[in-house]
Amino acid sequence: MTHFSSPSRRRLLQAGGAFGLATAAGSLLAPRAGATGPAAATTVTDLGPGLVQFSLMSGLLVGDTVYIGSRNMQPSSVIGFHLPSRKVVSRTALDAGPEPSVQALAADPTGRYLYVGVLVKADRGGPNLYRWDLRTPETPAVAIGRTEDRDIRDLTVAPDGTVYAVGGVPGKAPSLWEYDPATGAVTGRGVPDPKATLARAVAASDTTVFFGAGSVLAGGGASKASLYAFDRKTHAFTPIVPKELEKDPSLRELAVVDGHLVVGTSGGVDPAKLAVMDLDDLSSYTVVPTKGTVVKTLAADADRIYFASDAGLHAYGKADRTLSPVEFDGPDLGEIWGVDHVDGKLVVVSAYGFVAEIDVAARTSVVTDLHEAGAEAGPQAGMGIAAGAGYVYLGGNGAISRRDLRTGEVVNLPAPGEAKDAEVIGGVLYTGQYNAQGIWRYDPSRSRDPRQAASFPSEQNRPLDTSWDPENRLLLVGVQSDTEGGGALWTYCPRTGRKASYVNPIDDVQLVRAVVNRDGVAFLGGDNASKEGPRATVVALDPVTGKERWRLDPRQAAGVAALAVQGRNLYGLTTRGALFVLDVRTRQVVHTADVSAVSKGFAAMVTHRGAVYGVSDTTLFRFHPKTFAVRTVVAGINGAWYSGPHVNVHGGLLYTLRGHNLVAVDDRPSH
Repeated sequence: MTHFSSPSRRRLLQAGGAFGLATAAGSLLAPRAGATGPAAATTVTDLGPGLVQFSLMSGLLVGDTVYIGSRNMQPSSVIGFHLPSRKVVSRTALDAGPEPSVQALAADPTGRYLYVGVLVKADRGGPNLYRWDLRTPETPAVAIGRTEDRDIRDLTVAPDGTVYAVGGVPGKAPSLWEYDPATGAVTGRGVPDPKATLARAVAASDTTVFFGAGSVLAGGGASKASLYAFDRKTHAFTPIVPKELEKDPSLRELAVVDGHLVVGTSGGVDPAKLAVMDLDDLSSYTVVPTKGTVVKTLAADADRIYFASDAGLHAYGKADRTLSPVEFDGPDLGEIWGVDHVDGKLVVVSAYGFVAEIDVAARTSVVTDLHEAGAEAGPQAGMGIAAGAGYVYLGGNGAISRRDLRTGEVVNLPAPGEAKDAEVIGGVLYTGQYNAQGIWRYDPSRSRDPRQAASFPSEQNRPLDTSWDPENRLLLVGVQSDTEGGGALWTYCPRTGRKASYVNPIDDVQLVRAVVNRDGVAFLGGDNASKEGPRATVVALDPVTGKERWRLDPRQAAGVAALAVQGRNLYGLTTRGALFVLDVRTRQVVHTADVSAVSKGFAAMVTHRGAVYGVSDTTLFRFHPKTFAVRTVVAGINGAWYSGPHVNVHGGLLYTLRGHNLVAVDDRPSH
């Protein structure tokens, strides 16, 4: 049977003063700035933290304790979850930088030291490699060095205690980094693959370090899977990737197991693969295709190699070389960030915020909610936002918060990956779910968690923007393909469940950054993840047939960040802070302006009370519907967004983030 340590597993309730984060009802008058124009009455109401949870990105068993790294929480931390007592018994915080996450953990052969690698959203030049002495866990982890690739995605410790790290930084091919605990030196051992855009896996034996690269995080310019062997004596790199893996987007996981190198990939057009290579003869290997989009978090016993995928836990039989699912009576594991094997049990760390102990032979499980076990919850940077039917929803890592606007109660709903954007349609929430999760649905009138409503090809993995088309009764979703470049437009009918995907509706390099609609016509705004090629193209198409009606190049130096429609005018913002306004009847650009003082980078726009409103990383603003002059509504809003700001409208109010807190903005312009 399955034992749950708490009936509130996977749900973090926030009501009244829970966790000391009470819902606030205070209001203030928003400051004014920007272009001159008529005054407006503007009130901002602070509703409290938008999404509070213990979010995680790594897990590693050392002795009888599982060490778990936080994700998208400030400050970043590592906790120790003691398996015998099923309690959090230790914690260390890391001063790592903005929006930090701990994806990489590795222990030295003695079990004394835990090495921690951190990734951040922006580089401030500080350390990204830490060491925690597990003999004295009450003493905080110490910074021991920095790799110049900014983000550490994976760590390994060789049998002699030497530490190796891999990761990346945008615009630079990743290196192999070495930390010598005897000298304290961090040394770059070279760039094995000049074409690589990211390194995500590393493993080491006595003589060799294995370096795995390739990315699903840089559509249009991402490299494919590559694998190199680094000779620890000669410092020479040798390419060893099996030819069957070369077309996969990423070399995702590596482990040295019983004389073999075990390899997992991320899939794109084709499913992910598992490879088992003979360390004595790396040209001798077995490759097994899976049915999922990723193979990661490897563990093994005498007979099987276990791995996690988007489809759950699977096992590879060493003798018969076949795959089978790990069957047990427990819950959906969601995104898995740690798998270890001990005494016939698998210890699984789930992004839903729990640890599952699975008895492989008995097919039973014990599940412990980490918050109930003592992990500290905190606010995290948000993803998409949607409001309707008395609720406001905010996406995060492995969860969507649902705030009741009447009572202030907040419930965290489990949802795999990240809700990048969302709409409330007929009281039901629909989300564009990253990574490669398609469209998800949640009906608050039913006592069920969110469920997938529509799936799409896995290479169409990153939904970016959603729009409800009332004429055609279709949900429209703009999508980026990280692995193949370009993008897609998804359409979905909530009434019938009918779906469609129109691939590369702009061109084969421009992703669909923004989508809006008017009178049954969808307008798409293009961006380009690579440094070269077209960008900011606007395409009008029929979302029922996918047939293009017209396109226009507004001749912008940067891609579209957001679109909005007001009357006959289509507003476009670029990632460099340029505004262009297009008359959709004449198909002419009627206005351009530099608005970089209020918006630069990613942005979002909505139409509200006869005007177009926008939000950037710093400012909430609006445009005059006739003169197009920009006016600041809330200066210094500085929303804590993980992958670009969002704003939504419900009940006459604008909803967005100020810092980590959800705010309702009542703005009444007199045009």
